[in-house]
Amino acid sequence: MNAPRPRLALVPGEPSGIGPELVVLAAQREWDAELVIHGDAAALQRAARALQLPLALHRAGEHPATPRSLEIVDIPHPVEAAFGMPEAANAASVIQALCRAGQACIDGRLHGLVTGPVHKAAINAGGISYTGTTGLLAEQAGCDVVMMLANGIVRVALLTTHIPLRAVADAISAAALGNSLQIVHDALRQDFGIAEPTIAVLGLNPHAGEAGHLGDEEIRILEPTLERLRAAGMRLIGPLPADTAFLPDKLRGFDAVLAMYHDQGLPVLKYSDFANAVNISLGLPYPRVAVDHGTALELAGTGSANPSSLFAAINTCAQLARRRMTAGDTPIQQQ
Repeated sequence: MNAPRPRLALVPGEPSGIGPELVVLAAQREWDAELVIHGDAAALQRAARALQLPLALHRAGEHPATPRSLEIVDIPHPVEAAFGMPEAANAASVIQALCRAGQACIDGRLHGLVTGPVHKAAINAGGISYTGTTGLLAEQAGCDVVMMLANGIVRVALLTTHIPLRAVADAISAAALGNSLQIVHDALRQDFGIAEPTIAVLGLNPHAGEAGHLGDEEIRILEPTLERLRAAGMRLIGPLPADTAFLPDKLRGFDAVLAMYHDQGLPVLKYSDFANAVNISLGLPYPRVAVDHGTALELAGTGSANPSSLFAAINTCAQLARRRMTAGDTPIQQQ
């Protein structure tokens, strides 16, 4: 019996960045999934001309997608943005593409969502309060999510994400920690097929607080919460000093690492294999995988952008979607 072939939404992101070019490069390959672009057809064709590559776009139902021919939900940008020069006037259409793709997944019309890089400053300059796509999709779906970045070496989930460093300690609570660990635990079981996952939890402070001498968050919050969750059946290691938790011998014993804040865990992940890293939103009712890089405005239109992260995101999202389809969690609806 052949494995099911998922239909995935693919959103290019910021039209002035490298996102459209990455999508054109993806269109040159065959995938174990059907890709449905949610974005501006004109921006994609402009990118194809810059790359001197063929690209055919068709609307749903016109004919099956083939290499160099992708299905598209055309969401035009009001302003034709030049390479490397984001336009605040395009903010609403960038967000619309993300929301329409997310809603298609919620409705069961698509199996998963792959997102290219967006430009936060341009979106906010367009009058839209925006801190990240993970939060946007979580609000749309009405659920709590955890951001996890992964490559072939390590999976790193984040307790807090895009907040100032001085606000991190106040954001760490027993409720937030317990909720995040439950989401990570469930996702590792459901989406990654790990029956009894082991999660390493980093301490907040240097040396995990040094028995309270370098901060007491480990004693007051982390240790009691981990004990409670261990009693409920989770395999949790920590709180661990962050400076030694990523040693290769230790990593081999972990299925994922939960970092307390953005720059505690992600530098290690990106150093280990940045080109093939992806950003996964855990807890959504569908798989969502994003590239692990920004818009790279300085590379837009030059043909030198590396598509490895987008290719890894497509493959990862297809694998996650297929697992859910096989388990019967996300039956697709007919168009």
